[in-house]
Amino acid sequence: MRRRLRRAGAQTFRALHVRNFRLYFIGQVVSVSGTWMQTVALGLLILSHQLHGNGFDVGAATALQYLPILVLGTWGGVIADRVDKRRLLVVTQMSAGVLALTLGLLTALHAVTMWQVFLLATLLGVATLFTNPTRQAFVSEMVGRELLPNAVSLNSVVMNSARVIGPAIGGVLIYTTGFAPCFFANAGSYVAVIVALMLMRTSELHRTERVARAKGQVREGLRYAWQTPGLRDPLLAMAVVGTLAFNFTTTLPLLAEYTFHGGAGTYSTFTAAMGAGAIIGGLMVAHRSRPSAGLLSVIGLGFGAMILLVGVLPTELLTVLALVAMGAGSISFIATANATVQLTSDPTMRGRVMSLYAIAFLGSTPIGAPLMGWISDTTSPRVALVVGAVATVAASCLLARRWLRRGALVRGVAGAASSSQSASAESAGGAWEGARGADAAAS
Repeated sequence: MRRRLRRAGAQTFRALHVRNFRLYFIGQVVSVSGTWMQTVALGLLILSHQLHGNGFDVGAATALQYLPILVLGTWGGVIADRVDKRRLLVVTQMSAGVLALTLGLLTALHAVTMWQVFLLATLLGVATLFTNPTRQAFVSEMVGRELLPNAVSLNSVVMNSARVIGPAIGGVLIYTTGFAPCFFANAGSYVAVIVALMLMRTSELHRTERVARAKGQVREGLRYAWQTPGLRDPLLAMAVVGTLAFNFTTTLPLLAEYTFHGGAGTYSTFTAAMGAGAIIGGLMVAHRSRPSAGLLSVIGLGFGAMILLVGVLPTELLTVLALVAMGAGSISFIATANATVQLTSDPTMRGRVMSLYAIAFLGSTPIGAPLMGWISDTTSPRVALVVGAVATVAASCLLARRWLRRGALVRGVAGAASSSQSASAESAGGAWEGARGADAAAS
């Protein structure tokens, strides 16, 4: 039994045997925990008496963080393909740390206004524009193609273990000292990931060939993704789900505040519950990862069902339990989509393809977050969650249909090729038998 558990652990965490990825993993745990502390604090700051915001304002602040990705996301992918990814990440993480520090100072001095929050959110979005595709593509450089699905899943576990740690600490800090310490803690957390990047052994990286500067590289990336069904279909499904379902930083604080009449504690509990489920889901995907569009559609159906359950359950306790299951579904969907897209894309196109993934997943937020905030304001947060659930199930059904149709087409082509080969072989065999008979008669 002990030996089996040891083997299972080695299988689940095998990418951590790579030193560079191990450093990155540790740095991300600290950094993303700080990011979630800031996320919790920012949503509640907007709704507090200090800014007197509403659901639309929360959605707008979230949307502005991803507006640069929506507008200029493909350019971020081009830059990721052209430059040294490790150095670019150092620059973007430093920039994000400075922005968090600025927000903390403004809040501590009671000088923060809504327009400042919106401006800082937009500038953070500019940093994310370059960070996201670079970070996604850099994972493959750290571990190589064979360990990529495992590394992607473990990276997702990091993001969601931080979703447990960050909101828990953030809720305590908000309750005891206010909002500003959360922003200061996030600013300091970027130091961990910068140190991890600086300590990496560059000689052990699986570097891909940098793409030379040339005209038309954005169009080339778009054309490549659209003409490759294994990329196009998951990206379209992620765009729908990202726009209408993955807006939990907007819907969950509103659900906590208006539906269950709670505050920082309730929202932190919701976020931590979802993060705990995501850790479980991420470890399951890391242990047995066979990413494909078909698997993605099945996971999407389950994920949509869990969102629907969260949207209709009547009590806070039942909602927390359902959020654990929804968290497992969310991270399984994200990790499977990410690994499917990365493994399907050509290495020289990976930065541009991952920028399209970022547009589908994050860049859709400027559309979805205000929309979900508006739906929550005019009806209720429950209705916003139900809309996301229906969209997720519909996108997953369409993805499954296209995957099955493409599989049938491939099998049909393979069968036709096999039949053609058999017919050719029979024809050749008959000719050979006839020639052999003629030879025997001649002799």
